[in-house]
Amino acid sequence: MQRTAAPRRVRENDYPTSDGRPMAETDLHRQLMTALIEALEDRFAGDPNVYVSGNLLLFYVPGNKRTHVSPDVFVVFGVPKRPRINFLTWEEGRGPGVVIELTSSSTRNEDIRTKFALYQDVLRVPEYFLFDPYKDYLDPRFQGYRLVGGKYRQMRLKDGRIARRQLGLLLVPDEEHLRLVDPSTGIRLPTRAEARAAAEAEVQRLQARLSEGNRPEGRNGA
Repeated sequence: MQRTAAPRRVRENDYPTSDGRPMAETDLHRQLMTALIEALEDRFAGDPNVYVSGNLLLFYVPGNKRTHVSPDVFVVFGVPKRPRINFLTWEEGRGPGVVIELTSSSTRNEDIRTKFALYQDVLRVPEYFLFDPYKDYLDPRFQGYRLVGGKYRQMRLKDGRIARRQLGLLLVPDEEHLRLVDPSTGIRLPTRAEARAAAEAEVQRLQARLSEGNRPEGRNGA
């Protein structure tokens, strides 16, 4: 009998896994964070060396368990796709290639000052994006920065959207949501809820066609 391989355990370390802060300030922020992470996970599902995560403690000073950051959404290229309890940059050999922060009243100053400087000067994140779903704290509500010559240069919005070189995607604000679009097709990357709904609709369509094909032909009356 062929034995089934045991699932790989998450590698443990003695660095914290939580900073005691809530995952997101509002339901909308949490929904946006989850939708973006899942869409990016599905986009790069076939690449074993792209890691997508969010709201995970990221440590960047070896031995210092208090110095960390927790990006809302981030993508790291060139590291194995596996579950992690936190992210230690010196062990991974690199940091995020893309970070997205969903700003709010409690995170605005941190996102545009503290994290801005950290991502630019310390972690050297190539692309940094900020989105304000409620249009309350950022003007414009959607901003993107690309690292050029060691400093962030603000990207120009085109029709309210920004092309992301690192991911090969477009980021497009849509009312209170931030969507990912494939530039080659112009099609939005579906959320998992949208993908499930589309699959269920297709099953129902096929069942209806099958039922129609099996329906007996009517007889002419006398």
